[in-house]
Parts: sequence; structure tokens; C-alpha cells
Amino acid sequence: MRRLLRRIGGRERDRGAAILEFAGFLPVLLLVAMACIQLGIVGYAASQAGTAARAAARTEAQEELRGQGTATGKAAMSDWLADETEISFSGNVTATARVPIPSVVPGIEDFGTVDRSVTMPPDQEDR
Repeated sequence: MRRLLRRIGGRERDRGAAILEFAGFLPVLLLVAMACIQLGIVGYAASQAGTAARAAARTEAQEELRGQGTATGKAAMSDWLADETEISFSGNVTATARVPIPSVVPGIEDFGTVDRSVTMPPDQEDR
């Protein structure tokens, strides 16, 4: 009978230890989750930069639409990234989209930018 009481008493002393261990490990889990979300946002920003550069270059390559590439490139993107995006043109018809990477990590505001360039051949007039 005494052994049974000691076991029960020993278990009651450990009560709540698992929740304390989980509470200690919770910040590490949150940090890993935020890092995964931030990595996804970096990939999404890169994808949106490529989309904007392609749309802008395609528009600028058409003679009748020349000058509308920036607007078309930004319209092809998600609105929450398009506001801060810069689209520039060079050479024949090379569009470069520079998208700033948003941050979800508190205290770290600058993750840099993602640049994507696309070159399209200009329209040829039939002669």
C-alpha cells in the first residue's frame, strides 16, 4: 500500500511540468513559424517582380502602347506590393521591376528588394 501512495504522490509533484516545458519552447516555435512566413513572402515578392517586368516589357514592346509599361506592370501585380514597386526601362525593350520585400518580423524592417528584368523584342512594322 505504501508503494502505491508514493507513486501517486510522485505523479502529483510532476503535475504541470509539461505545460511549463511547452511554454518555454513556444517562443522558438513562433520564431520558426515567422521565419517560414517571411521566406514565403520573399518568394512571392520575387514572383510578383517577374510578373510586373514581363507585363511591362510586353506592353513597351508594342509601338502603339509605348509609354504605358509602368502602369501595366503594376496592374499585373498584387495591389499591396504594387504601390512600392519601381519599374524602369532600358535598351531596346528591357523592363526591370524592383519590389521591396515586406517584413513580418518585428524589429527588422528592411529585407531589401527583389529585382527582375525581362527583355522583349520590339514590334516590327510590315514594310
